[in-house]
Amino acid sequence: MRGDEDNRVFRANLEGAGVNGRVRHVRRMSDEAHGDVDGSVDMLYVDGAHRYKPARDDIAAWGARVPLGGTLLVHDAYNAIGVMLAQLRLLFFSPDWRYVGRSRSLAQYRHERLSLGERVGNALRQAVGIPYFVRNLVIKVALVARLRPVARLLGQPDEDAWPY
Repeated sequence: MRGDEDNRVFRANLEGAGVNGRVRHVRRMSDEAHGDVDGSVDMLYVDGAHRYKPARDDIAAWGARVPLGGTLLVHDAYNAIGVMLAQLRLLFFSPDWRYVGRSRSLAQYRHERLSLGERVGNALRQAVGIPYFVRNLVIKVALVARLRPVARLLGQPDEDAWPY
């Protein structure tokens, strides 16, 4: 099965944190797993395909299961083109998701009802991360084009790693 090593590390991390018995991990493609999870999801971690449609579908379909006050974490935010487009479409001006912040490429949102003014402020707070996205995009293009000096100039220390 794909991702066996990642799954072993994931399980070891849960065990090390002492929460293995409190976390139910469903190992299926996200669009196939909806029937395997009953009810709401208080904290949702979206880390899937980087293309627009799968990212959009994960945020929309799974995000609809997060109750008010719940948390949505989006991995590869401000990093992958498809994820960034899904964020722009679904989260930047959303009346339902308050942007809490990000750590590198992990963005955090809280499910809340936002007024129009709050939505504008929310969009502006998210827009501050767009230069980080553009930098990562340019670094990736430089790495693919074998322009390693350009990537280093932009702060990418490891020549073989993707920027996050």
